[in-house]
Amino acid sequence: MTARILYIEDRNDNRLLVKRVLMAEGMEVIEAGDAHEGINLAVEHKPDLILMDISMPGMDGYAATNEIRRLPELDAVPIVALTANVMKGDREKSLEAGCDGYIPKPIDIDRFPGEILGFIQKGRPNEHS
Repeated sequence: MTARILYIEDRNDNRLLVKRVLMAEGMEVIEAGDAHEGINLAVEHKPDLILMDISMPGMDGYAATNEIRRLPELDAVPIVALTANVMKGDREKSLEAGCDGYIPKPIDIDRFPGEILGFIQKGRPNEHS
């Protein structure tokens, strides 16, 4: 099975790096340049995991995560914040917004694919337990 990753990120250079690293490991990467496009692509493609940049113009990653979490058809899809927001409390804020994980930028290209696969295998915690 090929993992399908949706990366919502406004900076093209960041999307290109992540795409190259994950495609080298056999993963499919769908790119969205802003939150609205990302939400639409998430509904259309039902990815195995969504990587969410937090600092984007217009709708930020917190709001986009909140919107995605309102869609029942995407309830089982893990969302991982991939962000340069690394101040004290940023990780917690991402998790409170509905993210299932947090990876700070810059990424460690050697560890990154394994981290992504780990989040996919772990899935989302059952919110009803």
